[in-house]
Amino acid sequence: MNSLFPSEKIVFDVPNAIIEYYPNFFEESQAKLFFDKLYQEIPWQQDAITVFGKTHPQPRLTALFGNEGKPYSYSNIVMHPHLWNPLLTFIKNEIEEECNEYFTTVLLNLYRNGKDSNGWHADNEKELGRNPVIASVSFGAERSFHLQHNSISDAKLKITLENGSLLLMKGETQHFWKHQIPKTSKEVNPRINLTFRIIK
Repeated sequence: MNSLFPSEKIVFDVPNAIIEYYPNFFEESQAKLFFDKLYQEIPWQQDAITVFGKTHPQPRLTALFGNEGKPYSYSNIVMHPHLWNPLLTFIKNEIEEECNEYFTTVLLNLYRNGKDSNGWHADNEKELGRNPVIASVSFGAERSFHLQHNSISDAKLKITLENGSLLLMKGETQHFWKHQIPKTSKEVNPRINLTFRIIK
């Protein structure tokens, strides 16, 4: 991290979850540089996804990087990782130093415009273990991130994920909460999201 920009941390007081947000984890000019490199150099792909028996193109582009060729599966999609590149390794090391974790895998998402989205879900796949730590860093346009408790109807959270920000979800979050990036009718520029995780 750039030492000229000490990282502020916001801890949300919500039940059955540990959710922390760093609005300026990477300073703006660095985040813009990272966005440009990732946008141009990542081998983005668009998989088909089946929801309620209907198959359609996933409403965003994705890529997977990780250790030892371990695949990652979600929503009946099996992804096989590329080897870490220098930029992703640098970003990973910065996040690991802050949160004292060692991540094996990163799932990248490219939201090209407001029509691209990610529906309600939890990162609770069995290969992530019991209480997974998910570290999500954002580059590019701001998007709204919604969280909803599974059984407490008024336990909700909405966070604007800013350029260069880091969101950590820890503890029991994935067991008790789901989250989404909804579509928006607003004109928005592309956003790249990196979600670091540990595959057991």
